[in-house]
Amino acid sequence: MTTTTTPTGTTTATPPLATGTWALDTNHTSVSFTIRRLGLSKVRGRFAGVSAELVVGERVEDSRVTATIDLASIDTGNADRDAHVLSPDFIDVARRPTLTYRSTGVRYDGERCAVDGELTIGDVTRPLTLDVGFGGVQDFFDGTRHASFEATGELRRKDFGIDVALPPGVDVVALGDVVKIVLDVQLLEP
Repeated sequence: MTTTTTPTGTTTATPPLATGTWALDTNHTSVSFTIRRLGLSKVRGRFAGVSAELVVGERVEDSRVTATIDLASIDTGNADRDAHVLSPDFIDVARRPTLTYRSTGVRYDGERCAVDGELTIGDVTRPLTLDVGFGGVQDFFDGTRHASFEATGELRRKDFGIDVALPPGVDVVALGDVVKIVLDVQLLEP
C-alpha cells in the first residue's frame, strides 16, 4: 500500500488492488472459530456457507466489505454437536439462520487495517472490529488475479442473545462466552 500524508497531517493509503467489486473465491476461503468448552478445552469449527464481496475504493478508507454466513453450514467435526448447537438450546437456527457483517469504516496504520463494522445475528446487531492483514496479490495460471487477507475478531455470544439452556439444577457453564473468529479469505479481481 502506498501512504500519503496531507498538509493537515492526515495519512491516507492507496490500496494495492484494482478499484471495483472483488468477489469471494469460495474454494480458497475459510471461516473458522474457537470457543472454550467447560473451561478446559477449545471447540473448533468452521462455516462452509459463506458469501462476501469487497468494494475497493480509491483510498483504503473508502473501501467496504459485506459478508453473510449460513449458520446451518456449521461443522465442528461432530454431527451430534452440530445439531445441538443449531437447536433452540444454542443458536436456534430457525430464528437465526444467518450471520451478516457490514463494514462501517476502515482504518490503516501503515501495516495493518482495522475494519469497523456491524455484525447481525438474528435480530441483534452489535459493533465488531476485525484486525485485517493483507497477504498479497497473485496472478493465477488461468489468468485470474487473486488477493488474500486474514482477519481476526472476537464476539460475545451472549451479546446476541445466544445463551446455553441448562437443565434444572445444572449450573456448569458448558461453553465460554467469547467466540474467536479467523477468516482466511481470497478474492477475485473484477
